[in-house]
Amino acid sequence: MVREREVITHKAYARVGLLGNPSDVYYGKTISFSVANFYATVTLRASPELVIQPHPVHDLVHFSSLPQLVTRLNSEGYYGGVRLLMAICKVFYAYCKDNAIEISDDNFTLSYDTNIPRQAGLSGSSGIVCAALSCLLDFFNVRELVKVEIRPNLVLAAEKELGIVAGLQDRVAQVYGGLVYMDFSKENMDELGHGIYIPMDLSLLPPLYLIYAENPSDSGKVHSKVRERWLDGDEFIVSSMEEVANIAEEGKTVLEEKDYSKFATLMNRNFDLRRSMFGDEALGGLNIKMVEVARKVGAASKFTGSGGAVVAFCPEGTSQVKLLQDECQKEGLLIQPIEPFPSRLSEIELKTLQTK
Repeated sequence: MVREREVITHKAYARVGLLGNPSDVYYGKTISFSVANFYATVTLRASPELVIQPHPVHDLVHFSSLPQLVTRLNSEGYYGGVRLLMAICKVFYAYCKDNAIEISDDNFTLSYDTNIPRQAGLSGSSGIVCAALSCLLDFFNVRELVKVEIRPNLVLAAEKELGIVAGLQDRVAQVYGGLVYMDFSKENMDELGHGIYIPMDLSLLPPLYLIYAENPSDSGKVHSKVRERWLDGDEFIVSSMEEVANIAEEGKTVLEEKDYSKFATLMNRNFDLRRSMFGDEALGGLNIKMVEVARKVGAASKFTGSGGAVVAFCPEGTSQVKLLQDECQKEGLLIQPIEPFPSRLSEIELKTLQTK
């Protein structure tokens, strides 16, 4: 039976890794927040058959010529969002089955749209998956049966189905919304199966700016050798990653005290540690240039994720912002003020969170 006219729409917002990344995949700690500037939208409509609807632009299969096809693949890659929607459907179904959560046999059509810049380190793929998961939770009326802390695991599991290399940080930021401190210690991960996630007051953030390029680098190859060295117990990598995690822990206190001078120092240190571990070749020239453009005018800067975009803070205020904007324009980079987006969780969901 089709539930006539039932339409559910959810958005998931881009996220900025503020401090501590990439330690989330190394039992570390991070602070992230969601941004209103960019988002993915998924719509679920009740339908007689289950349909995953291709996007007219992102899943393009009709071309005017062979050169257009090649140009398209060079700029956008091979993958749109259809595979992401399929993967979260599979993971959601398996989770419900494994946990004895009964769901109806009603069918639906899933479609999506997104304005999150591709390969800009702003979690575009997980945004689509996260929004789709929200639609499924509501359509099958099981939101209260799937713990908030578990939802990021499901989003990540869907991406892992597709070979996407990532950590939980981005998915937590998009499931929770707002500003979140995350502790991924081995003890928490082993005992709970997830980290401890603590929502913070969004008003603690100073004005921040997003710098990105129209043709960014691929952010999927950045973790590889460092992870191997970390697993092998390389002393430099292990100690550096611990320091990166400690930056987030210290950053939580610094933000709560509104010590923005110290906050700027922590941002810069975070990037410097990443650079010393990964090396310039892995990070990519364009990504490094974006950081250095900001630093040239005295702004603090670091990657929002694994590359493709940079978050910048101008501790000296509007005059420094103007210098940064001029410098970005000169270098052909895009810059815009970041609009933090508040928590997406309901009062009931917030009360059930495990924060200790």
